[in-house]
Amino acid sequence: MTAQTVKLCETCPAYDASALKRLGVKVGAANYVVALAGNPNTGKSTIFNALTGLRQHVGNWPGKTVARAEGGYDFNDRQYKLIDLPGTYSLLSTSVDEEIARDFILFGKPDVTIVVVDSTRLERNLNLTLQILEITDRVVVALNLIDEAQRHGIQVDARHLSRRLGVPVIPMAARRLQGIPELLQAVEQVAKGLYTTRPHRVHQFGAKLERALNGLIAQIEQEYPGLPNARWVALRLLDADASIEQAIRDHRLGELNRDIEAASTEKAAPAEVVA
Repeated sequence: MTAQTVKLCETCPAYDASALKRLGVKVGAANYVVALAGNPNTGKSTIFNALTGLRQHVGNWPGKTVARAEGGYDFNDRQYKLIDLPGTYSLLSTSVDEEIARDFILFGKPDVTIVVVDSTRLERNLNLTLQILEITDRVVVALNLIDEAQRHGIQVDARHLSRRLGVPVIPMAARRLQGIPELLQAVEQVAKGLYTTRPHRVHQFGAKLERALNGLIAQIEQEYPGLPNARWVALRLLDADASIEQAIRDHRLGELNRDIEAASTEKAAPAEVVA
């Protein structure tokens, strides 16, 4: 791949450049931003390397000792920025890794989040998938290690799983590069809005609790206008999520939200992208 200048297309989804910068990511001239999430040891790094090749950069998340890998790839005349999030089992923010992954998906609002799952440990891996679907509907599930699953006599119906989750599910054996073309195509379709996702949401409440939840949502939106997915924040508060409560007390929720508001009025300019 050669160095090139790519202009942001007017019909491309408008990611929040300022919010991403606050999270330590320089978007440059990428048309789309893609997050790569998953449990540890699911083959996430293998997929990252397969997609980005030599176009990688490794650093730390701002203010953290946690390493961050990012890279880029081109597909069908569009440029994608890929951010490899820390491997984590949940987004409940009981660790720094979980907090980083949660904040990036919630506040960075990537155009697509690829969730890598291990076909041999599907039940455990789907916990993270369902949590991510509570935050964003722009998800592609990479059903990795299907070769290992088959070796253990495990058969996974990817089409049925896709229908249940409401998002694309791509069977993969990333070490053999199996499923990479299909993954690229699925990411493109979700990024461009060509695939209408209908994410499965676990939380379904009665009328009384919904009224209480809506009241809390209204208060959150009044305090933080434009906050992405105020419903998810309200749910975490009702569940006594200490990290969200602390983020509000420390005004970190407000700081991140102000970056998002600034991004809504900021027009990204073309920039050089070096392979």
